[in-house]
Amino acid sequence: MVSRSYSNLLDLTSGGSPTFGREKKRFPRVATVAGVLSELDDDNSNSVGSDAPSSIAQERMIIVGNQLPIRAHRRDDGEWYFSWDEDSLLLQLKDGLGEDVEVVYIGCLKEEIDPSEQDDVAQTLLDTFKCVPAFLPPELFSKFYHGFCKQHLWPLFHYMLPLSPDLGGRFDRSLWQAYVSVNKIFADKVMEVISPDDDFVWVHDYHLMVLPTFLRKRFNRLKLGFFLHSPFPSSEIYRTLPVRDELLRALLNSDLIGFHTFDYARHFLSCCSRMLGLSYQSKRGYIGLEYYGRTVSIKILPVGIHIRQLQYVLNLPETESKVAELKDQFRGQTVLLGVDDMDIFKGISLKLLAMEQLLIQHPDKRGKVVLVQVANPARGRGKDVREVQVETDATVKRINETFGREGYNPVVLIDTSLQFYERIAYYVIAECCLVTAVRDGMNLIPYEYIICRQGNEKLDETLGLNPTAPKKSMLVVSEFIGCSPSLSGAIRVNPWNIDAVAEAMDSALMVPEAEKQLRHEKHYRYVTTHDVAYWARSFLQDLERACRDHMRRRCWGIGFGLGFRVIALDPNFRKLSVEHIVSAYKRTKNRAILLDYDGAMMLPGSIITTPNTEAVGILNNLCNDPRNVVFLVSGKDRKTLTEWFSSCAKLGIAAEHGYFVRSNHNAEWETCVSIPDFDWKQIAEPVMQLYTETTDGSTIETKESALVWNYQYADPDFGFCQAKELLDHLESVLANEPVSVKSGQHIVEVKPQGVNKGLVAERLLLTMKQKTMLPDFVLCIGDDRSDEDMFEVIMSARDSLSPVAEVFACTVGQKPSKAKYYLEDTTEILRMLQGLANASEKAAKSAPQPSQRVVILE
Repeated sequence: MVSRSYSNLLDLTSGGSPTFGREKKRFPRVATVAGVLSELDDDNSNSVGSDAPSSIAQERMIIVGNQLPIRAHRRDDGEWYFSWDEDSLLLQLKDGLGEDVEVVYIGCLKEEIDPSEQDDVAQTLLDTFKCVPAFLPPELFSKFYHGFCKQHLWPLFHYMLPLSPDLGGRFDRSLWQAYVSVNKIFADKVMEVISPDDDFVWVHDYHLMVLPTFLRKRFNRLKLGFFLHSPFPSSEIYRTLPVRDELLRALLNSDLIGFHTFDYARHFLSCCSRMLGLSYQSKRGYIGLEYYGRTVSIKILPVGIHIRQLQYVLNLPETESKVAELKDQFRGQTVLLGVDDMDIFKGISLKLLAMEQLLIQHPDKRGKVVLVQVANPARGRGKDVREVQVETDATVKRINETFGREGYNPVVLIDTSLQFYERIAYYVIAECCLVTAVRDGMNLIPYEYIICRQGNEKLDETLGLNPTAPKKSMLVVSEFIGCSPSLSGAIRVNPWNIDAVAEAMDSALMVPEAEKQLRHEKHYRYVTTHDVAYWARSFLQDLERACRDHMRRRCWGIGFGLGFRVIALDPNFRKLSVEHIVSAYKRTKNRAILLDYDGAMMLPGSIITTPNTEAVGILNNLCNDPRNVVFLVSGKDRKTLTEWFSSCAKLGIAAEHGYFVRSNHNAEWETCVSIPDFDWKQIAEPVMQLYTETTDGSTIETKESALVWNYQYADPDFGFCQAKELLDHLESVLANEPVSVKSGQHIVEVKPQGVNKGLVAERLLLTMKQKTMLPDFVLCIGDDRSDEDMFEVIMSARDSLSPVAEVFACTVGQKPSKAKYYLEDTTEILRMLQGLANASEKAAKSAPQPSQRVVILE
């Protein structure tokens, strides 16, 4: 059976138009954007539900990257012809997806195609390669790629700040708008071929970081993965980017975000924590971020190489001939090899300086050791690239003039493009490979070198080696590149330390043969088992796992422009309708209302914590209804609550999470739990004081029944680490005391055992039952972990309720909770409570008043 989307493609090849649902669309193959699109410009801004039945028979992956894995060539007659780019990672990863997975590619061509030829080229690529090209106007492409990507994102992600116009330049809003426009064009191309219920979409690299938002806006349940192939900088660097929040939120519209190393993932998570207030959790080996009810999974796995392609090239006669030629050229000399792009982050000049230092410190190496530096043409352009080229040429010239002699140049610089087999030949004859990049996302050169040093029988014969003898290799790698953690047998160096790199080069040459063999064997085993197919297969498996619950959850989109996000909720967890609860409120006569103050009636993080006039007025209106019993439950002390709510004479108050309770303003305060003494405070307070002194921004709140360490205004990461340490410390020193130590949102609290807000709910319902006032309406509102005890009590208290009772357990915000309902924020809560208060006022005016009932908790 052919998939619905693929049948669309077949329609295209026969001149038809694709069909999505009932709407027919024309397939626009040419981007007609002449200028720049605003980030808010989206003619399909409404979210599209994807509930249509699927007819797919096999999985399909849509791979989106900046460039298609295609090479374009011109015939003599001027016609275009195309071939696969075998060096493209996007093509190579297809091996790991399995034969049953259909792959469609979306991206740009490296060559500029005349607008008059674009339709024919698009049709050819679609028919022959299942590729959908995105044709960008030259001016827009230049602003997008050479502008925003290469001037802003790429330097910043490699830890280069735009401190002056010469260092990347100041932020240019027009370049950002071009970046957003190109990402939207790519989204339109995905829309032309996607079957949203069935297809997986895998977006690659920093060129397309806002694409997930445009895709998620169109299809809420899209199965979407993103992999970043560059480093992700620390929060101190990343936070300097003016559009930092937009990029983070766009990435969080993915289901799975992949990074090469834990460092890159850690930096991303730290940015999400510091800038968006999101925390991550690790569960059974998987890391996830909760984002508006969705779990965004984090994948950490370095990419591998395409081993079969390397082995094919190793077997070519041209490779064998080149190896023989190089063996003769460097006869009697030990070859050190560097293969790098000519850019500022590859550390070519640092490597050359280390080679110079090696020859100075070890004169015996002169004439015997050669550094072959292959400098691939730069991918970018600009002043910094030219400066690197000039510096490299000057350094090579100086070294060769100083240490060279007839027939010997200590540095051989190859700055012209090499054929792949030629590069392979250099790998084969090199005793050691040097990678001294100052920052690099991954760098697969060491992996390629390992495979090539394994060789084959023909190359062994050419080199005069015993085919049965163990192979050997040595690596000197920078500790700032992505592949470094996976190469445990390499000599790791700080490339900025020239002396240390020189010593590492000398050590690599002096390592005993047996150890070289062991290191090579270890690396070879890792590289062959973690190739590009393994990487792609692992990513797809995790993407499938991350998207498992898509169809089970209720989803809808909110927000405008790049602030768009999808709320995903369990089918049983829904937003509380004001009309629904007001209707239930009007029908009932015995109502129990439990309201948390902190976070539910007061804005979290607000400096002003006193209740406003509106909130006090609403509470009074609710309390004045004789059918209501209203209790305010808070973690604050009783003195503060008494002052704040002195005007609410009929309001019941539970202070310090329920330890102190009073039924109304005239009643005496009672304790819910009998505590013989508070001697444990003398143990806990000095410990908290120690952590307060060492954690700037933290404070201690002393209550009658509890001690609270608050780190809301401390550094988020340091405060979190200190809180964990404090929790362990307090649990240790208070192990024999009748207290519980718990952590909450920015707090660590010590309080008597058995004290929780659930006690208040339990006693209230039980007292109403004993007074034959079985509640037929229960409303409980809370916002954090401490309120879950109240939710649990009212949801399981059927014996204390009327058989027809309406129960509303409501939390603030979308998050895992025992509550069945939620409201977005304090504003919505007050609006809902105002609706209840208005209903009470109308009822009071239209009916005679029964006598006021007072419930005293026993």
